Amino acid sequence: MSTDAQQDSEEFQAWQRWHEGRIVAVAAPHGPLALTGTHWLADHPEGRIPGVPGLWREDGDEVVLTATPEDGLTVDAKPLTGDVRLGADRGAIDTSRVAQTERRLVVLRREGLWAVRDFDPLSPARHAFRTIEATPYDARWSVDGTFRPYDTEKSIRVENADGRERGLGLSGEIAFTLDGTEHTLQVAVEPDGSLWAVFADATSGDTSYRFRFLRPAAPGEDGRVRVDLNRALLPPCAFADHFICPFPPPGNTLTAAVPAGERNRIDG
Repeated sequence: MSTDAQQDSEEFQAWQRWHEGRIVAVAAPHGPLALTGTHWLADHPEGRIPGVPGLWREDGDEVVLTATPEDGLTVDAKPLTGDVRLGADRGAIDTSRVAQTERRLVVLRREGLWAVRDFDPLSPARHAFRTIEATPYDARWSVDGTFRPYDTEKSIRVENADGRERGLGLSGEIAFTLDGTEHTLQVAVEPDGSLWAVFADATSGDTSYRFRFLRPAAPGEDGRVRVDLNRALLPPCAFADHFICPFPPPGNTLTAAVPAGERNRIDG
């Protein structure tokens, strides 16, 4: 539990800013709460996606979108009539190429399969959202760890939130100690050098969401890394069922209870 002294600390104030920023980002017009569907084109070989304007067809390494004026679609902010060839969107959602007024239709590719994600600022989930339940900063949950890279990156198959198995790339593990007990988490290394773990703990599915993410900063040259569980994140699928978040890989369920960080989504 945070003490008055901790709440006056620089670390607590930084956590508070982070927490408030997370709430704003989640509730943004094209944040995770706005996702109303992930539509795999293989499930719609005729090219018609229910509720989504246009005709969407796979063509090798691209998607071909065909639209009429009645569809009201724009591509790169210009009205679309006829065909356009699209690749996967890789930037922020609100910069996706295809739009219908404030709605964004985002082209996605996973393991060779194409999909279209529908982000609508008018989604019921976005308007029901009130806040993210999170435990206030407590220095107990911020500890030093050690990153141990694997000799070669490995990929394992894990179930995703949509019920399908997909590959999860893992680059190493971080080791850290909580209350005298050492724990390890397998992690991926992001392009900027930071780490990413999918983990569960003894609170998962009870007083916190069924699993969470952790994103430690890049380790130092000696492998030292700060493991700050106060910044455990709810995964995108905690905000919309249409995300395909991976479940924790084997070994990433901590035996300890971690009542820290983001715990659950709260609707009003």
